[in-house]
Amino acid sequence: MALGFDVITIFPQIIHAYLKLSILKKATEGNLIDVKVYNLRDYTTDKHRMVDDYPYGGGPGMVMKVEPFYNAYNSLVSDGVDRFVVLLTPQGKTFNQEMALEFRERNERIVLLCGRYEGIDERVKELIVDEEVSIGDYVLTGGELPALVIIDTVSRLMPDVLGDNESSVDETFSMGLLEYPQYTRPPEFMGLKVPDVLLSGNHNLIRQWRMKEAVRRTLKRRPDLLYKKTNN
Repeated sequence: MALGFDVITIFPQIIHAYLKLSILKKATEGNLIDVKVYNLRDYTTDKHRMVDDYPYGGGPGMVMKVEPFYNAYNSLVSDGVDRFVVLLTPQGKTFNQEMALEFRERNERIVLLCGRYEGIDERVKELIVDEEVSIGDYVLTGGELPALVIIDTVSRLMPDVLGDNESSVDETFSMGLLEYPQYTRPPEFMGLKVPDVLLSGNHNLIRQWRMKEAVRRTLKRRPDLLYKKTNN
């Protein structure tokens, strides 16, 4: 069964543009993943298709209304398929490789709600959201980029999406470590040489070298990952 995503946004073209390129294009065309994109404005009930309004209590900016999100959700679940609803917000749990693996194993379609403006009416969270997720401690213009980050990250973990199923296993964070250094031709450039072990053809020594370099790089750049790995 293909991995399924439903993206609700006021800018569907952002999602569609990314899905037309590279690995995700091949994955969608090969029915390895299924991404459906819904325009939030299609679920409004007024002639101006308004998805936002002024915040109660005053303050700057506009707040996204509860009704369009609720209507969109009800329309989606009317097909009887189970769904897991994710609100993309800086206030959510930080997305990481572990969460990506959890998402890959879900039997439901994953709904990604993309906010804009100053935020979303709190009642959206109370009525339909299962998980609030952030991709980092910073604020973006909207939820479309976080949605694409999640789709890309989770999709790479699906069988056959990368072509070589070992590729995702060796990548940064998949083993709880940063990835080892990578090299390709030429063997020497501007006086910098590829390590001899990688040219040796000895696969056992190469595996040992890669693990050693992964640990060394992680210790230098992200010692917190090693702490987490040794305490699990």
